[in-house]
Amino acid sequence: MEVIYQVLPRFWGKGKFSDWDSKTFSYLKSLNVSAVWYTGVIRHASGRPYVKGDPGSPYSIEDYHDVNPYLADVPERRMVEFRKLVARTHNAGLKVIIDYIPNHVSPDCKDLPKCDWCDYDWTDTRKVDYSHPDTRKKMLEIVLFWAATGIDGLRCDMVEMVPPEFFKWLIAKVKKDYPELIFIGEVYDKSNYRKYIKELGFDLLYDKSGLYDNLRAIICNGASARNITRNWQFLQELQPNMLNFLENHDEQRFASPWFAGDAGKAFPALAAGALFNGSSYMIYAGQEVGTDASEGAEGRTSIFNWTHPEPLKSLYSYIHTGKGLTQDEMNLLCRYRELFGNLVSPVFSEGFNYDLCWCNSVLLGFDPEKHFAFLRYKRLPRKRKAEAVLVVCNFSGESTEMQINIPEDLRQKKELGWLPQRVKVSLKPWDAYTKPLTSTQ
Repeated sequence: MEVIYQVLPRFWGKGKFSDWDSKTFSYLKSLNVSAVWYTGVIRHASGRPYVKGDPGSPYSIEDYHDVNPYLADVPERRMVEFRKLVARTHNAGLKVIIDYIPNHVSPDCKDLPKCDWCDYDWTDTRKVDYSHPDTRKKMLEIVLFWAATGIDGLRCDMVEMVPPEFFKWLIAKVKKDYPELIFIGEVYDKSNYRKYIKELGFDLLYDKSGLYDNLRAIICNGASARNITRNWQFLQELQPNMLNFLENHDEQRFASPWFAGDAGKAFPALAAGALFNGSSYMIYAGQEVGTDASEGAEGRTSIFNWTHPEPLKSLYSYIHTGKGLTQDEMNLLCRYRELFGNLVSPVFSEGFNYDLCWCNSVLLGFDPEKHFAFLRYKRLPRKRKAEAVLVVCNFSGESTEMQINIPEDLRQKKELGWLPQRVKVSLKPWDAYTKPLTSTQ
């Protein structure tokens, strides 16, 4: 599993590749991050009449073999500086992910055959023409070009708008030379999950229409927490291929008034998304200090304009000087570190999960509409019994006390026979309880 930190480099520090230094990488390691998704690296259209905002969208690619000059200290050496960024990231023990936009390019892009129209209101783009005989060859050249720079993965944009047989061909071709290259698909139709993983070869898929939409409905609309279980049952063996998140550049910031309106409500959703089913997880830069996109429109940090959200400035200052964050921001960051620190344990990174909701009831204080509970466990080498961690999530504005049942079928397992029959849990509003269980409990 991966913990991916998504960031537009132009938002970070002075907006240069060089701002990604040892202190920044040490900070990411403190969140248990394993990969950085540098969003908006490949050169996009800017300063043209059709461009949205200034400098424009990173999804309107102008030159697929170049990076944005504004990200370099010396624009003429921008590809050298990008390769140095890749090397610094790797030296810190982190992977590098960049965007791959196969559906559309800017009207001025010369790299690929394109149609004379755009999808939706993406007027700063033109649709790539997959009926043209040169398109596949050129796309393969592009992906191999970036793979040769040393990157570790591609976040593939809007893949459901591209002929699926193209990806089956492309991924198989690329992985002959770069078998470890990670392909992450932005897929929204849940009925396509199995196809894109099993048939086309994607390594990870957004679980946007699954877990994200369910968590958002629980938080914003009071939907049932039972839907977390239903989504897990739908995924079955695809769980390790999912990429969970509460924020990314397309979605509204969690702390914004258009979503939860309070960054402190995130923890039950984070625990369910990051700890339950062994899926990979994505954090959007500034999420961990409660960035609310107050400088943007309708809860989103703009990807079209020059903007530098104050919480990201404060976070960068904190990383480099130890100062800059408010006490509330520090408290939030500490909780993020605590929660994602769990993933260091093999219980979470490699272990099994067990949904406890079916065997708990309102009679013991557990409300399946508002609470979610599960056990993670793993038998470790040279130990006669497994280690186990209980996680309980409270998706309500009320404090609660409950007795969590541990069912007989779990306790009948030889390595789990020591588990207690019940565990007493106290939870604050919008919080998550994470507790290692011991044989003396």
